[in-house]
Amino acid sequence: MPVTMRTMLLPAGEMIPLLGQGTCGMGEHRGAHSAEIAALRTGFDLDMTLIDTAETYGDGGAEEVVGEAIAGQRDRVFIVSKVHPHHASRLSVLTSCDRSLKRLRTDRIDLYLLHWRGNVALSETIEAFETLKATGKIRYWGVSNFSIDDLKDLAAVPMGKSVQINQVAYNLMSRGIERDLLPWCRERGLPIMAHSPMERGQLARDGRLARMADRYGVSRARLALAWILSQEGVLAIPKAAAAEHVRDNRAALELRLAPADMVELDRCFTPQVGNR
Repeated sequence: MPVTMRTMLLPAGEMIPLLGQGTCGMGEHRGAHSAEIAALRTGFDLDMTLIDTAETYGDGGAEEVVGEAIAGQRDRVFIVSKVHPHHASRLSVLTSCDRSLKRLRTDRIDLYLLHWRGNVALSETIEAFETLKATGKIRYWGVSNFSIDDLKDLAAVPMGKSVQINQVAYNLMSRGIERDLLPWCRERGLPIMAHSPMERGQLARDGRLARMADRYGVSRARLALAWILSQEGVLAIPKAAAAEHVRDNRAALELRLAPADMVELDRCFTPQVGNR
């Protein structure tokens, strides 16, 4: 039997799964529709009930896939979606959220993120988020791809400290956040949601992981994901469009890497300067 799903505490006090499912790239090809839904539902069966999507993924197609996948299971899942910064004005946020809700076939989004910082004042976007909370259309809000300076600016606006998560790229090949952003967020209890934990599939083929993966008897992808899941204050949302890959991702929770192997991975994948 798989190990019990580990969880992460949001600043608001709610526990969410440490391992979720991403949907970037879904909803783009009709021929993949059934397999994508089956993959998400396989994850639900394995307690991977945190689902990340965005209005931009497949021009809304990914949200439609999620909406179909969660039919009859809405109360089990924790839905994360994102609004494009071009839609970050007060009125456009409200309109975009309504469109996302329609595609998702639900009356609420659990966590609504600003996809990245654009030209609209953060105070205006946060005012819209708070309006959506007051009307019950979203439960929490957060941000994506924010730097420390962005987060400091956010904290200075009214209700800015209500942010629940910062979603950024983080994996063995992209470790720049360890230099400053990750410690800063840890000190403040702001979780990091790691997107692209496989670096768009590159780590699943990376030869530097081959020997260690063979030693543990696992795939390179599982090894890379286990490393992410061992990081304090970090949860991950790998995308898998096939049921077997979902099961392999879920098994990463069962893989505990020895301290010596963590040191070896640090040596093989040296952290970079900057946010990448």
